[in-house]
Amino acid sequence: METVVFPAPNALTEAQIDPKIDLWAEIKRLKHEKNAIILAHYYQDPELQDIADYVGDSLDLSRAAAATDADMIVFCGVRFMAEVAKILSPDKTVVIPDADAGCSLEDSCPPKEFSEFRAKHPDHISLTYINCSAAVKAHSDIIVTSSNAKYIIDQIPADQPILFAPDRHLGGWLARETGRQMVLWDGVCIVHDQFSERELIKLKGHHPGTPVAAHPECHDGILQHADHVGSTRSILDYVTTSSESEFIIATEMHIIHQMQKQAPGKTFIPAPGNDGSCNCANCPFMALNSLEKLYLSMVNEAPGIYISDELRLQALKPLQKMLEMSPPPAKKPVTQAAE
Repeated sequence: METVVFPAPNALTEAQIDPKIDLWAEIKRLKHEKNAIILAHYYQDPELQDIADYVGDSLDLSRAAAATDADMIVFCGVRFMAEVAKILSPDKTVVIPDADAGCSLEDSCPPKEFSEFRAKHPDHISLTYINCSAAVKAHSDIIVTSSNAKYIIDQIPADQPILFAPDRHLGGWLARETGRQMVLWDGVCIVHDQFSERELIKLKGHHPGTPVAAHPECHDGILQHADHVGSTRSILDYVTTSSESEFIIATEMHIIHQMQKQAPGKTFIPAPGNDGSCNCANCPFMALNSLEKLYLSMVNEAPGIYISDELRLQALKPLQKMLEMSPPPAKKPVTQAAE
């Protein structure tokens, strides 16, 4: 974890937190004291979503990180997301609640192997999913998210060969949607790859006519049964604006918290894993963050994100291309009520 700066040896630990303190009040105090902004992904625990200033998907939060005038960015998500915030806002202090909050897609795509992959296809442009390390971004031409990937691909000349990494399911779906031939990296998200087609068919049998909304990181066995395929923001917009009252949700289950807040009269059922339960829909990396760790990261200003100038500037170029080529935001990230 070359981009992470860990807390000092004398830093406050979780065991030393006074059990009588009001963590919500203390976090809000620290936010004002340190001119901090809290960003949270839809896949975070509801408690973290509710205390955040902005809740969104990767594209939403990248834009928020680039635009903020705060001195400190507290990123409740996973490590690559905090790295993006630091790349886009290098003068800000960027901290994360838990340094071990990684990503299976990032792990599947080591920088050295990715560089060798690129070298084997010198005539290809590299579109790289944002779920990767800063070092892999530095070897890429354009970064994409599930929200903007199709829009960006449609701007690339039809005769330009494309490499897509690291998610093969997302890449395969995009190839079908755009009609483009792509060379795909063989990576998967451990959450979205575990949904069971057999169990989903059973669930649909118990809820006939209920629409299925799925993230394109899911495998084809799930996507072929989906009524809507899209990013977390797209899924949220779909279920909250649809006239239907019940939905099966095939993505990380914590997005359901925002669905329930925005459409309280509707029912949202997590898609099942191989054992028929929704346990597979809980990202173990996102789950590492907690309110206590959020508080500690603000007190200690660590774990913090540090990126060398050379690496940052290399990774900044494909991120800037992403922001330049993305559609204008149709909707702002969820902004919590002002205090």
